[in-house]
Amino acid sequence: MFSYKEIKKTALISLWFVFLTFPIMVIKVDPIERIVRWRWDNAIYVGVGIFFTRFLIEYLKDRNNKRQAAKRSANKESQPIIHSIIANPKQRNIVIVVLLSTAFIFPFIFSTYQTNIMITALMYVVLGLGLNIVVGMAGLLDLGFVAFYAVGAYSYALLNYHFGLGFWAVLPIGGCLAGLAGLILGFPVLRLRGDYLAIVTLGFGEIIRLVLENWNDFSMGPSGISNIDRPGFFGIELSLNGSIMYLYYIMIVLMIITIFIVNRLQDSRLGRAWIALREDEIACQAMGIDKRKTKLVAFSLGAFWAGIVGVIFAAKTTFINPASFTFLESAIILSIVVLGGMGSIIGVIMGAFILILLPEYLRAFSEYRMLVFGGILVAMMVFRPQGLISNIRRTYTFNKDQ
Repeated sequence: MFSYKEIKKTALISLWFVFLTFPIMVIKVDPIERIVRWRWDNAIYVGVGIFFTRFLIEYLKDRNNKRQAAKRSANKESQPIIHSIIANPKQRNIVIVVLLSTAFIFPFIFSTYQTNIMITALMYVVLGLGLNIVVGMAGLLDLGFVAFYAVGAYSYALLNYHFGLGFWAVLPIGGCLAGLAGLILGFPVLRLRGDYLAIVTLGFGEIIRLVLENWNDFSMGPSGISNIDRPGFFGIELSLNGSIMYLYYIMIVLMIITIFIVNRLQDSRLGRAWIALREDEIACQAMGIDKRKTKLVAFSLGAFWAGIVGVIFAAKTTFINPASFTFLESAIILSIVVLGGMGSIIGVIMGAFILILLPEYLRAFSEYRMLVFGGILVAMMVFRPQGLISNIRRTYTFNKDQ
């Protein structure tokens, strides 16, 4: 099955991985005894593990390619289980009721710590759905999405600090200011596509972060803003646990509203224009679609949801500084969209839960958890490049009898 050339290539890859992981896996400095411990057995484990892992990956890829070829030759279309459940209204309603019931009783079953982690996961679900509008539907690669997240967070922090405005008053303001920032970004990049668009949006995100970090009179600089008010509930004083539970239910409601709106946008005329823009920009313009308006609406709507979540983030942590809005945040949100499936709402939700909850529950692996995390991402990109739940391309058939 594997030729000598493949075995040689695999051996070289294994040696290369041993070389890359050598400083981490082999060398261990003992600062107390002031000696260096050489763990050569770890190098053997890495080399042998990578050697057999690559053979396993190639075998699974070969088997998957044969299976796909067999399906194409038999001209059979198999729907994933999740897509079949969505297509069946009765099954879909049962799943929705079960999920909503589980979400409602979650804080009463699990600890405050688990609820707090779930709030973070729900925030990234909404962020992923917002970026899904820009990247998944419109096909505009945005690497500076965290800038709009920062605009929402600092809107609440500054308005609360200087004017004493509460959470509910600033929530729509933060979203609208972030949407305005999306329009400001959208105008200069209307003619850009692909890598050039990614570079400009990345630069925009870094500009926002550097402005917040260096403009001390405006944003308090690297020190950040503390003592931000938590969400209020009709003037009632809430304890820390009560505030966390209250914020959890706010995020559940916001996630449901976001899913509903994004789903309706997908089926709307605007959503179809975004998909046409993603598939072929020239053909989209030739069909009479206003390319400028379509792009600007995508940028502003995606930024609006990021601003809303930014306000919630500031209320959740009660402290923000520019270090919370680095490029890594944009990369994580983009990974959620790509891993879940471009343009797929369910895929983005699953991707957010996996990418946010997995590192938390892998803390037992200590220094190896990010290695495991990265390995899972690589495995997904190898075996499911279209994402966990790929979006179904709609097809229309002509019935001669009608």
